[in-house]
Amino acid sequence: MYVAPALGNPSAKESAPAQPAGAASRLLSQSRTLGSGQSTMEVSALGFGTMGMNYHRGAHPNREAMIRLARQAVERGVTLFDTAETYGPFINEELAGEALAPFRNQVMITTKFGFKHAGNKNVGLDSRPESIRKAVEGSLRRLRIEVIELLYQHRLDPQVPIEDVAGTVKELIAEGKVKRFGMCEVGPGTIRRAHAVQPLTAIQSEYHLMWREPEQAVLPVCQELGIGFVPYSPVNRGFLGGDLNEYTRFDSGNDNRNTLPRFTPEAMRANLAIVEVLNRFGRTRGATSAQVALAWLLAKGPFIVPIPGTTKLAHLEENLRAADLKLSPVEIGEIEDAVAKIEIVGARYPAEQQRQISR
Repeated sequence: MYVAPALGNPSAKESAPAQPAGAASRLLSQSRTLGSGQSTMEVSALGFGTMGMNYHRGAHPNREAMIRLARQAVERGVTLFDTAETYGPFINEELAGEALAPFRNQVMITTKFGFKHAGNKNVGLDSRPESIRKAVEGSLRRLRIEVIELLYQHRLDPQVPIEDVAGTVKELIAEGKVKRFGMCEVGPGTIRRAHAVQPLTAIQSEYHLMWREPEQAVLPVCQELGIGFVPYSPVNRGFLGGDLNEYTRFDSGNDNRNTLPRFTPEAMRANLAIVEVLNRFGRTRGATSAQVALAWLLAKGPFIVPIPGTTKLAHLEENLRAADLKLSPVEIGEIEDAVAKIEIVGARYPAEQQRQISR
């Protein structure tokens, strides 16, 4: 069982973000601050991960439906949208750029570099300075923006010193093409080295009730250095929402859950015990399992901003209402104690993908 450190960030705050168009539909009024000093950004307490709108999640609604959904997210109070050049590749950035163009002054779009592509295939890591610059130019064009609000390194490239990566982003910030720097799935030593060159606004990593490793070292260093934390897959790729079970079958062509050990029928059968814990807790509070999972994350620290994604308006609204569920320390302990009694079956990633993760 992981023991969570006491987390907090005096600079983080809960307040109402600027009112977007369509405010009559607003469901989310809280905001949070990522980063500190000159690297801060104020965003909605829950963001929106756009990846699943065309990538890694099987069959998708048509493009027009996804553009409409992204705009509905803005109308409901979301100001933080997360994409990456490799989602597609490139298609997701184009989709986000078109969808959010009417709201350019009301939202912040974050994107990522760090992979090289041959046609429409990801063929490895590449964070060389010239590749970063090429990626930024492409992202600016596809997103239809003049500056990237927050640019993440998607995965650590062992062939390129992190000081060179951070230095390149620092140059891009000075040139006005990027505003802030972030990194994904890196350990505390790498965070400190990068932050010394160019202050980091946020670290993005997988984090949820079935994957609490960031609590061991990454969240404490983020707290110490005043860096925000953005959990991706905050309901474990939909699993904690309760709609998946051992009979669910994933598209072998465009759904990475088909390759993940935790999404085999045997693993899902065993791990549904965790969903039932969340359901039992939520029933007496009028909350769904997904809402409990998201509320737990929000309660772990005011510098944490989850980015759940979906292709359905009903799930979007369900996710946003999680911000209204405030958990006490006693309730957090109740959830964690119950989940700790359940053995989680299946590894997070296949071995090859896990090797790309820097601890």
